[in-house]
Amino acid sequence: MSETSQFLIAHGLPIIFGVIFLEQMGLPIPGVPWLLAAGALAAKGQFHWLIGLDVTVLACLIADFSWFYLGHYRGAQVLGLLCRISLEPDSCVRRTVNVFTRYGTRGIIVAKFVPGMSTIIPPLAGMSKLSPGHFLLFDGLASLLYCGTFMLLGAVFSNQISQIGAGLAHIGGSAVAVAFFFLVLYIGYKYWQRQRLLHELRMTKITVDELDQMLNAGESPLILDLRPSDELTSDPSIIRGAIHVGVDDLDKHSKEFPLDREIIVYCDCPNEVTSAKVALRLRKKGFTRVRPLLGGIEAWRKGKYPMSMWTKTTTTTTTTVVLSQESVKTKVTAKEKKTQSS
Repeated sequence: MSETSQFLIAHGLPIIFGVIFLEQMGLPIPGVPWLLAAGALAAKGQFHWLIGLDVTVLACLIADFSWFYLGHYRGAQVLGLLCRISLEPDSCVRRTVNVFTRYGTRGIIVAKFVPGMSTIIPPLAGMSKLSPGHFLLFDGLASLLYCGTFMLLGAVFSNQISQIGAGLAHIGGSAVAVAFFFLVLYIGYKYWQRQRLLHELRMTKITVDELDQMLNAGESPLILDLRPSDELTSDPSIIRGAIHVGVDDLDKHSKEFPLDREIIVYCDCPNEVTSAKVALRLRKKGFTRVRPLLGGIEAWRKGKYPMSMWTKTTTTTTTTVVLSQESVKTKVTAKEKKTQSS
């Protein structure tokens, strides 16, 4: 019998509650092995599956509603915290926002089965107009499916899980030590990778005050909104004069970007990681005058600067860029004519 099984038999419900609660709060503690072990023990009559299912669902609800509450009252700060501590800073928020924007409340169910997303979805739901009652309804369904699915799999494959547990028990504590070593090694690698990325992203950024001053002074920087189209459909507010370019479409349209103009890129990630990485990509393509917007769209909103409404049209990004270039050329020509006449 494996150490996990012995632990469950000896301590039972408090252990499974604590493990699932900590996992849903965002700690790197895998809950699936414990759910599988609980299901396997329930199939052998050594664990009460109904009470165990209730306890695990309750653990999910308490953790998720805590994040929902924090997201409702401290949304941007909470997302900033999650983005800073995430091992995948480039996608920690953006991928989850895409899921929640595209699928709505169904995204709560989808994200429950994806590590990382299950922690970020609740504060996003809290920041939206979703009521606490609706959130608890869908989160309860997601938690029931998540916990019930893996406990059911544990019951179906109870014999195989018992054999695996017996094999690990035969190896002894060395197997646990090796697994723990590789877990620490993986976390250490991801942390090093994150720090290297953040070091590369320490580039000159532009503040919202500086960008507003540029626009008021008549300068025409090329401003790129990098948020997904699905997100813009639900929240069409963009910085005045900005052009929407999806991150996946960047390479396709970058050839039309002017090399002699300032390029400002922004996203909605609290740490501007997406926009900073896009700035690095553009710099490698020869665009030397490109800067991420410090604070992204949220900082612009908080400053209450002018915004425009994005709408879906048949006009392509390339056409918009060309029109912007022609507008700049017209202004320069008019200025030169005025200087010559004087």
